Amino acid sequence: MKAKRNKNITTFEEHLDEQYGKIGTPSRDEYERGFEAFKVGVLIREARKKANMTQKELAEKSETKRSYISRIETDASDIRLSTLMRIIEKGLGGTFDLKINI
Repeated sequence: MKAKRNKNITTFEEHLDEQYGKIGTPSRDEYERGFEAFKVGVLIREARKKANMTQKELAEKSETKRSYISRIETDASDIRLSTLMRIIEKGLGGTFDLKINI
């Protein structure tokens, strides 16, 4: 039996369409890019915590400043690819894998 959908409930995709436009529109593309940057910050924070490191310790190992690590983790800063690689490889002892979807 198929469940009825409550017409008063909006899906997340519908919300995004309403707030930012359909996929492929400039405003939606901007939102999607921002969301990807946000995810990078979350991934760095989670990896740092898993490694039981403070922001200061990660900054020292990756030869950057604690305030920069903080800005990355809170999505207040764009990050250069070379810096991201240094944080992951030197700071966290991990590897950096890049995937391009076309």
